[in-house]
Amino acid sequence: MVTMTPILIGKHQFTAITVKLPKTNFMAVTNEKGYIMCGALDVALLNEKLKDRGIIAARAVGVRTIEQLLEAPLESVTIEAENIGIIIGMKGKDALLKMI
Repeated sequence: MVTMTPILIGKHQFTAITVKLPKTNFMAVTNEKGYIMCGALDVALLNEKLKDRGIIAARAVGVRTIEQLLEAPLESVTIEAENIGIIIGMKGKDALLKMI
């Protein structure tokens, strides 16, 4: 099952996406500029093989819900995310606000 839900962080709208898979969930919260995602995100791939795309993204691990994803400290971030002030250890929701 796939669900897409609009969510507000402050006054800013994002889209939360959850894909229920066998034995795991895939989760992301996104806007038109970038996204945060669960542990399935391969940040090294984005930084190395897809560097020319300039993707703004970050990953939190060990999360099982969108709420946890928003509150979790980021485990890794892309180079482009760092360029706009997103850092490892920052909460997911704070990183999203940097993507405004």
